Amino acid sequence: MSVRRLPRFRAALLALSSPLLILLALLVLLLRQGADRLPALPALVIGCGLLTTSMVRRRRRRAELLRALRQEPQA
Repeated sequence: MSVRRLPRFRAALLALSSPLLILLALLVLLLRQGADRLPALPALVIGCGLLTTSMVRRRRRRAELLRALRQEPQA
């Protein structure tokens, strides 16, 4: 792997990590019974929290960028 492709691969892997964590937790919740399901709940909560945080940050960055683009140029 080249030096430039490694950060892209790492970024893609990180982007997929929280949805995969949620998917794994849901799979465990479906396949296990009773008290064996409880260890999957922290993974589900953490994955949802990471996705929510990412979404909020992305919206804030986009709103700031839009605000900066709409500002009139300073003379």
